Amino acid sequence: MLQYVIWDVNPEIFHIGSFSVRWYGLLFAMGFLIGMQIMTYIFKKENKPVADTDTLLIYMVVATILGARIGHFLFYEPEVLFKNPLEVILPPYRGLASHGATIGILTGLWLYSRRKESRLTKQTFLWVTDRIVITVALGGASIRLGNLMNSEIVGRPTDVPWAFIFLNNSEYAKIPRHPAQLYESLSCLVLFFFLLWFWNYYKERTPRGSMLGIFLIWVFGLRFFYEYLKENQVPFEDSLPLNVGQILSIPAVLLGVYFLVRSYRTPVVLAEPDDIPKKIKS
Repeated sequence: MLQYVIWDVNPEIFHIGSFSVRWYGLLFAMGFLIGMQIMTYIFKKENKPVADTDTLLIYMVVATILGARIGHFLFYEPEVLFKNPLEVILPPYRGLASHGATIGILTGLWLYSRRKESRLTKQTFLWVTDRIVITVALGGASIRLGNLMNSEIVGRPTDVPWAFIFLNNSEYAKIPRHPAQLYESLSCLVLFFFLLWFWNYYKERTPRGSMLGIFLIWVFGLRFFYEYLKENQVPFEDSLPLNVGQILSIPAVLLGVYFLVRSYRTPVVLAEPDDIPKKIKS
């Protein structure tokens, strides 16, 4: 019978001098690279210009990192943001908030769709977000696995047989804890496969905003409950009835409900034959 998991993984894969490659960075990058391969496949299937995925990747990388960094400092360390704003863009990028990343991604996709929305390609904001959340779910699973490799964002003490003992985390070592990172990673992975199936079933008939709504409800609904199993990220949360992650998850879930309900009240308008180009160069 399993009696706790002793977690003693080195967060570094290898290093050369002062330069090191870490599991977190590798998994973070893999999320983007695999995600863009999926988006390329989707663009081909829905007759969109494949070359646009390169532009989309740039928007996603910049929006994700800036949103996650600004969100971390704004929600968890506002004093650092106001004292030294350059901390947001200077490496190493430790301190990334998923709520901030979500805001950043939605903002970046709005800017992208403003450039790409046209009668020819019809890459509207909701069309893009409904597809990109498939890759974001996979990226979320990858990033939370990176948190596990770093022995960070640990859970509260527990006696369940699958509890982890994080030996590399001096603050929480020697006490069995919930592997909260693994819970979130697996949840995101389940969501990824569901959204991929959902899109594959509907494709261009996908109700506009439905996949975005499902994503927000699933990710942040579960996040709200997972926070009860996790240690607070910053000391001031100990005095709050709900921690920052839970407070920020409530409007995200409500926004998801709005998009999901709206999607099934708004008919999907398919492109007319004259609107579909005979061939879109990739």
